[in-house]
Amino acid sequence: MKEVNSICMEKLVKVDGKVRTDVGFPAGFMDVIQLERSNDTFRLLYDTKGRFILHPIGAEESTFKLCRVQKLDVSKKNIPFIVTHDGRTIRYIDPAIKVNDTIKVDLATGKVVDFLKFSTGSLCMVQRGQNAGRGGVIQHVEKHPGSFDIVTIKDASGNTFATRLKNVFVIGEETKPWVSLPKGKGVKLTILEERAVRTKN
Repeated sequence: MKEVNSICMEKLVKVDGKVRTDVGFPAGFMDVIQLERSNDTFRLLYDTKGRFILHPIGAEESTFKLCRVQKLDVSKKNIPFIVTHDGRTIRYIDPAIKVNDTIKVDLATGKVVDFLKFSTGSLCMVQRGQNAGRGGVIQHVEKHPGSFDIVTIKDASGNTFATRLKNVFVIGEETKPWVSLPKGKGVKLTILEERAVRTKN
């Protein structure tokens, strides 16, 4: 822990482009972590078992992050704004951006560069719940007024699973993710499939 403290206090760690000296600073899903002295850059993602992993990324990908829109509202002075999953408040956004959509944020300026619509056929990753870390294409959304809306997702190996709407994070269009994905590409293997992969290696 002493080493961690000294590394942070020397201002060697950046989270989303800003120096962080607090060892307990909360980093979350999609955050970009930079260690400039060792020239390492990572994106915080989930593996298929729902555990946080540091996924190495290149210089080009380290300039932006994806944020899920949690809230869309208008201020007292009639200024439209959105609140994202990581606590950002962004004003004067594109009118086409709605709740559950994903925005691409430039880390240097904090401005919205592009956005992805939450719709059938979009590529997504589950960020919470029993299926956290799994990815696939949105098949359809079941509306349940007064309860949780359910989204059915189909992964790359053809397996389908369902999760709550609030757990789904859109990361790309059909087969083109906007961020590089960790090993497994969001496909969860069964115990027998995992054993087969281990015995091959």
